[in-house]
Amino acid sequence: MIPAPTGHAVALVGCGAFGTFVLDAIHDLPGVRVAACADADRRRAQALAGRYGAAVHTSVEDVAALADVDVVVLATPPAAHADAAVTALRAGKHVFCEKPMALTVEDAARVAAESHRSQGVFVVDHVLRYNPVLRLLKRLGQEQLLDGLRRFAFENDASDEDLGPDHWFWDPAHSGGIHVEHGVHFFDAASVLMGSDPLRVQGTEVRREGGPVDIVVATAVHPGGAVATHTHSFTHAHRAERQLMRLDYGFAEARVTGWIPTYATITAWTDEAGAARWEALPARAGELLAVPGLRPHGEERITVSVTRDAGPARPARGRGVTRSVPHRADCVVDLGGEGRKQHVYAESVRAAMTDLLHCAVHGGTPQADATAGLTAVAVARAATRSARSGHTMSLTTPVLAGGTR
Repeated sequence: MIPAPTGHAVALVGCGAFGTFVLDAIHDLPGVRVAACADADRRRAQALAGRYGAAVHTSVEDVAALADVDVVVLATPPAAHADAAVTALRAGKHVFCEKPMALTVEDAARVAAESHRSQGVFVVDHVLRYNPVLRLLKRLGQEQLLDGLRRFAFENDASDEDLGPDHWFWDPAHSGGIHVEHGVHFFDAASVLMGSDPLRVQGTEVRREGGPVDIVVATAVHPGGAVATHTHSFTHAHRAERQLMRLDYGFAEARVTGWIPTYATITAWTDEAGAARWEALPARAGELLAVPGLRPHGEERITVSVTRDAGPARPARGRGVTRSVPHRADCVVDLGGEGRKQHVYAESVRAAMTDLLHCAVHGGTPQADATAGLTAVAVARAATRSARSGHTMSLTTPVLAGGTR
């Protein structure tokens, strides 16, 4: 669908805290106009619509029928995503869908199939695909400053302070469970950084005494012997939250902090030519951290120090790879640390919408398309089935048959 000459008219479905966050992030994109807000609770829709001079509705069917709307943003709880996405896509609308795309593989496949038939562009809010730190790591791999990723490990000690016992998050019928509701971000990030989808996955669940499953672990094997482990624990106070992504590249390691990454350190062993290339990175910070649609705040930094002859010049060997790497490069990527988390998060959402709008006008496939959404849901569901059955699950559907990214 090509937008009207006046730009892109956006309708939001789901006017809670996250829907408000999305509108705040995207409303000032060039040509964007907030045309409608819909929520089953009409008063909530009215409160948000009043901020933007938008029309008030109560359902996705209402906004999908509006001729002057060309983009539908879905920010409802997860159980409603699949049906709402199909409804909007069938009406020819572009769709920006909060993750997960669906709670089951079957529903995710239904959304993906509809997106392929529809005139509309579909983007799932896999926000890490638009994060500058992870984009930088991908670019360093493409430039061969980093070897292929051997090991992806994510540890997420998240807060349950706002998740009361009756919150929908704990109910798999509404959320899909932790692997699905939250884990899809990181199954997707691992696939992006490794350049492949998993071949098989083993899952584990731990149940709080007298309560819900609040800790999950998944180990996924990727092609070529690469392994990704994912741990999510919703058991902490806000002030005690912590996340660490450790990436093993063999002769290099990256440590990324925050579930919205804002800070990373990279240590790499290299030769003289490599050392010179690492030393040149700070001057390229603007280029390397650029994501279309994401507005930097101006204090982002890449710093590099190289210690020459930090090790012997004789060849070093690991997992069958031998090279002379006497110099150590230490790189810090800083988007402003934890204090800039909300800025980076909002701007990454803005970048995802920019991707959707670019593809709507110029064609092409967005970074976080329906195939990415389907893949992440399939891995998450396999991890959940594995945890409950005690068996390793193979991922052999056409989309997941060891395909490269």
